[in-house]
Amino acid sequence: MVSWPVLGTLHAVPALDRPDLLAEPVAIALKELAADRVGVAEIDPGLADTAAFCEAYGSPLEKSANCVVVSGKRAGEVRYAACLVLATTRADVNGTVKRRLDVRKASFAPMDDAVARTGMAYGGITPIGLPADWPLWIAPGVVDAGDVVIGSGTRNGKLAVPADLLTALPNASVVDDLVR
Repeated sequence: MVSWPVLGTLHAVPALDRPDLLAEPVAIALKELAADRVGVAEIDPGLADTAAFCEAYGSPLEKSANCVVVSGKRAGEVRYAACLVLATTRADVNGTVKRRLDVRKASFAPMDDAVARTGMAYGGITPIGLPADWPLWIAPGVVDAGDVVIGSGTRNGKLAVPADLLTALPNASVVDDLVR
């Protein structure tokens, strides 16, 4: 049995044992991964935001990663990407992300757009199960953290995931200057 101490005081089970805590695209993607290495724990949806979650459940902030959806336009085409950064850092949207997307201006995707395109709840968007054509850029700090806590695609669950599993996701790459 695997344990997931990164989730603090929460009791976690293998993620696929609790599909009710996973957004549909997350559950589908987990079936393709070594899902037995991913734990899920039920949380109060009102505590889904990272700082509140870490404080309430004793999960270390430096082991929590946030997945942000960014977008920008080029020649009338909207381009999307996801960035996975530690909760203690911020993605360099106006520098690195803008250059990598090859757009004039990059910003966080509007909430309704991000939710519709990912099939996940705002505040629970996760890199597992993202649209297949989106790049996933991961900050080196996430990799260095080992096991990290990320969203489950819903606001009532959190996943504990080994970083090496995240770097093996489709279109994932570690980007050295992703955070500022």
